[in-house]
Amino acid sequence: MLKQYLRGMKQVFAASYSTLDAAALATYIAIAYGLQNVHCNFLVRGVGDTYTVNSAAGHFILRIYRRGVRTLPQIQAEAELLVALRNQGVSVSYPIASLNGRHLQEFEAVEGTSYAMLFTYAAGIAVNILSENQLISLGYEMAKFHNVSANIQLNGSRWQFDNETTLIKPLKAVEYAFKGEEESYGWLQTAVVTVQQKLEATDASLVSKGYCHFDFLPKNFHFEGDMVTLFDFDFFGYGWLVNDMMTFWVHLCMDVHFNRLTQDAADKALAILVKAYREYRPLSGGELATIPYLSLGFWVFYMGFHATHDQFYPLLQPATLKLRTNFLKGLTEKYWTDETIAKLEML
Repeated sequence: MLKQYLRGMKQVFAASYSTLDAAALATYIAIAYGLQNVHCNFLVRGVGDTYTVNSAAGHFILRIYRRGVRTLPQIQAEAELLVALRNQGVSVSYPIASLNGRHLQEFEAVEGTSYAMLFTYAAGIAVNILSENQLISLGYEMAKFHNVSANIQLNGSRWQFDNETTLIKPLKAVEYAFKGEEESYGWLQTAVVTVQQKLEATDASLVSKGYCHFDFLPKNFHFEGDMVTLFDFDFFGYGWLVNDMMTFWVHLCMDVHFNRLTQDAADKALAILVKAYREYRPLSGGELATIPYLSLGFWVFYMGFHATHDQFYPLLQPATLKLRTNFLKGLTEKYWTDETIAKLEML
């Protein structure tokens, strides 16, 4: 039976994922974009695959979108947003059109059609602890990004960030992984209810909405001196824009937790960022007060994403989930307090 099955198979065995050859990609890019002396190297695996591209014309980044993780309309919306940001003077890495005028390229891989975009290179390096001038620069660009994203209309393919998508659905999606850690899962369920109640009590009409990056961590922007360039819009979706300030606040909390910053230094950094942001766009104390509660949605949302991507399955082992939940318990005990909320409201 097995021999008969093998004889009836296609020549290439079906695959759910493949890594495209860097040398073949270099040849393709040279032809499609009219570049000379192109060299391509695999850089990192994430939501998709990222390659560095070097050529006589300079450096670029090639992103291969993994099949089944992002749909074609979702990728098209990303290109549309980034081009709009670039046209409005926001400092972002943006997709480059090939000689035929297209931003998206198609490759027939083993698993089916994969899509790709070639991006400008974000000059500089990632900086974990930002200087005052770097915080000001980041605040400016975040606000300028939001000034565009609050008013642009895309094709409707991107997801919403709300209680359902950041808390309820992702937590349900990982319930199976908490086998043997039911106590941890029960704590998360209770915490989610608390967040729902807090956020539903917020007057949503007073909260700015638009497309948010939802991953404003230092790994996703480069500094060249004090000048910042934003990139990696893999997870952008529509929701409360204060989510982006929240994700940077999460980064500051982690720095405090791991003793890279004192709490006073983290508070000062956030205040500088907020003040710079407000030079380009309003941000109310009421919006800032939601940050500690929104932050649980950040962790649960990405926990749910880990369940959809085999690269991250090790993060869903029971022991790891217990450690993560204990970490979140510590954050809520420290920051879900009247003192923290009052400080945020007064910024």
